[in-house]
Amino acid sequence: MDKAPTFAIHTLGCKLNYSESSTIAKKLAEEGFEKIAFKEKADVYIINTCSVTNEADKECRFIVRSVLNNAPGAFIAIIGCYAQLKPEEISKIEGVDLVLGASEKFNIATYLKDLDKKAQTEVHSCEIEQPLTFHSAFSSGDRTRSFLKLQDGCDYNCSYCTIPLARGKSRSDTIENAVKNVYEIANRGVKEIVLTGVNLGDFGISDPNSSEHIKSFYELVKALDNTDADVRFRISSIEPNLLKNEIIEYVAQSKKFVPHFHIPLQSGSDEILKKMRRRYLRDLYVDRVAQIKSLMPHCCIGVDVIVGFPGETDEHFNETYKFLSELDISYLHVFTYSERNNTLAAESKDVVPMDVRRKRNRMLHILSEKKLRHFYQQNSGTEQTVLFEAVSKDGFLYGYTGNYVKVKQAFSPELMHSSARVRLTTINDDGTVAAEIISSEQFHLQENLLATT
Repeated sequence: MDKAPTFAIHTLGCKLNYSESSTIAKKLAEEGFEKIAFKEKADVYIINTCSVTNEADKECRFIVRSVLNNAPGAFIAIIGCYAQLKPEEISKIEGVDLVLGASEKFNIATYLKDLDKKAQTEVHSCEIEQPLTFHSAFSSGDRTRSFLKLQDGCDYNCSYCTIPLARGKSRSDTIENAVKNVYEIANRGVKEIVLTGVNLGDFGISDPNSSEHIKSFYELVKALDNTDADVRFRISSIEPNLLKNEIIEYVAQSKKFVPHFHIPLQSGSDEILKKMRRRYLRDLYVDRVAQIKSLMPHCCIGVDVIVGFPGETDEHFNETYKFLSELDISYLHVFTYSERNNTLAAESKDVVPMDVRRKRNRMLHILSEKKLRHFYQQNSGTEQTVLFEAVSKDGFLYGYTGNYVKVKQAFSPELMHSSARVRLTTINDDGTVAAEIISSEQFHLQENLLATT
């Protein structure tokens, strides 16, 4: 019997990419391919790319060179956002054999019949304006949590973003299929499902020719909450203008959805928000945070911020810094603005120097550390349910409470990949939180995920 061809896949970028990589790997396994680690010598190497920043593009090139050094004769395929945006640019990278755009990456098996190195790169990339179907996906391999893709594409036109060019128009899974995937994931022993999408709050059926009732993200949340799957749900990221009161109110009383929201802000200056073409201003963001905290005082709130956007003066940045300092949030994800081709912002002549961008990035990182420590201190003494990871590191187990407090515990076999009731105590030097185990029995996640003393 001939040996099965081997493949290895490396994923760059967002949680959505990780869910799609797992689904692609599963399809290749069904076609007779054998998956191996990326550091091993494989017949085929697949790089699932991101293109949010220039650094992602550079990282793709670096990985291609590393593959060629390790396995000069291997077949190399590039898929993902970078492949959709710049297929011709990728085709000029030495050693790349195949480039697949947004509509073709899930059909990769059909392009891997001949694994001989190509004299000329084969490119299959559609026009992103073409209608694209929704491809269901979820990540596998991590026994603790899975990223479930529920929505793809984006109809927004933020002036700095290339995602609509890379992934096309907004489209979604059906609620019925989402529920089916939840049960499949839960049956694999996974305890937490993270809901993901490019613009998750835009979940729904957008086909104007469809007679089916338009379903909303709120209805999806209710449907998932009403399953009897023994899992907890975490919402990955949701735009403030799409985070409706009904969603906040439902999560506040839910026994499966954890009290954690990640809400992109991008700037604390209304003037910059308008230049970014965001669909809200500061007042709406303040209202969303206030509404969450009024119903869930210990809810974790994460924030995306971009520094160095064209035209961002010191006054604009100071406005953002003060706004975030006074806001009852838990941590920041800080991004240094990166010029992207074919975006309105990249045409601006009012460029912020890179050293200024980096300085502002550092300032917000320090603020984020202070915010997180304060949030952890607020939770000190509370009783929580922690979901511990399936692997140990350096003699310790790590896990997260429902409201995203990272707990560090001395290794104990019975705690691995299980839920335990704990009392949070002190903050460790590494930024994690110590805890006293109240009960190491497996708690059903239908119990309250957040309790305060």
